[in-house]
Amino acid sequence: MAKAPVLTPRAVDFPRWYQDLVSKAELADNGPVRGTMVIRPYGYGLWERMQAEMDARIKETGTQNAYFPLLIPQSYLTREADHVEGFAPELAVVTHGGGKELEEPAVVRPTSEMIINDYFSKWVQSYRDLPLLINQWANVVRWELRPRLFLRTSEFLWQEGHTAHATYEDARDFAAHIHRQVYEDFMLNVLAMDVVPGRKTVKERFAGAVNTLTLEGMMGDGKALQMATSHELGQNFAKAFNTSYLSKDGTQELVWQTSWGSTTRMIGALVMMHGDDDGLRVPPRLAQIQAVVLAIKGDEAVLAKVRELGDRLKAAGVRVQVDDRTDVPFGRRAVDWELKGVPVRIEIGPRDLENGTAMLARRIPGGKEPMPLDTLVDLLPGILEEDQALLLRQSRERRESRTTDVSTFDEAVEAAVAGGWARIPWATLGVAGEAALAEHSVTVRCLVAEDGSVPDDGDAPGNVAIVARAY
Repeated sequence: MAKAPVLTPRAVDFPRWYQDLVSKAELADNGPVRGTMVIRPYGYGLWERMQAEMDARIKETGTQNAYFPLLIPQSYLTREADHVEGFAPELAVVTHGGGKELEEPAVVRPTSEMIINDYFSKWVQSYRDLPLLINQWANVVRWELRPRLFLRTSEFLWQEGHTAHATYEDARDFAAHIHRQVYEDFMLNVLAMDVVPGRKTVKERFAGAVNTLTLEGMMGDGKALQMATSHELGQNFAKAFNTSYLSKDGTQELVWQTSWGSTTRMIGALVMMHGDDDGLRVPPRLAQIQAVVLAIKGDEAVLAKVRELGDRLKAAGVRVQVDDRTDVPFGRRAVDWELKGVPVRIEIGPRDLENGTAMLARRIPGGKEPMPLDTLVDLLPGILEEDQALLLRQSRERRESRTTDVSTFDEAVEAAVAGGWARIPWATLGVAGEAALAEHSVTVRCLVAEDGSVPDDGDAPGNVAIVARAY
């Protein structure tokens, strides 16, 4: 009798496969309040690696980390009309504290434009105070009606950057720099995720922004996922909070602002873009464990060699874990590491020792082959880089093969409903066509120029709309 698969096959039920993998790879569990989640150590380890990589890129821009309160006076949200309207359905409000009704309700942070701008208005006095570049790593709460672990939860973790500049051009250029040199660079070179950089339509942009830049990724089922966004806020919040500065010319001027963010949703993207029917496939540059060295049996010589090889790999800069739990069946351990997507397993048993080899199992391309123990340490970094490149290539090939150039509304809907993306001239689709897409649960993910670059204007001639169903 054939063994039941560990995971529901993707082709049978993609959402069930996703839930199975998140659970069995020990990434997260549902929290006790509907829509919340408990991120387990292996899942949190992925987030820590993402944090470290992005934090370094953010700091290279001159941005500094800070922290602002979780609770925000409700009155703050009334100061920018578009912003409060955009977030009103998602708000969680605290009305009591210490056993008493609060004089003013407090909103649990859905985003921090309001409270940060209140302090920006105090900290910015002169042109010498600009640019002011702040980022925070925090949690936010947005009440979610249709939760799914990592993708849509009522509480999630993120980073949010907020900046103030002397001119429109400085703010515009900084938002674009974050979009490309922080987010896109991280996603391509660490997450090995092919993404499309583009500009959101007016309908889809961030509440209170004058322009939103996005990165859209195609998941394994052909749906789109918004990966990260960078917003030009213009002077909307500066007017609401009177955030102004004394210019070099001695005049009082309002600042120009940006905000930008990415979230634990990226862990969900990692699952859906790179995962297969056997589990996760973690890009080597991201993996907190790049290689696991497994003892097949509890032979003393085997255990000694496994530990020695682990030390040598660690000294060579490989993030390695030694699995010498020989009281747990080898097959079960191998399946667990495969589910977790560790890029490389190095398996050593008595026969391998006799032959001076180890069995190398590569998670990303698949397959096993014996490797000489005396060359393994030198060869492994190159193998990991090969597999990193393969993941990026596979994600790009998926997107390109499942994206169709179309010329009519009906063709765009057909391509999206069939599980792919459509590219349609924005002049053909237009605002009316975008509104009609909603009847088919399809949206415009972003606008790109004819050459694939990010357009400077949402209505520039030749703009192309990327149309898809999305998470």
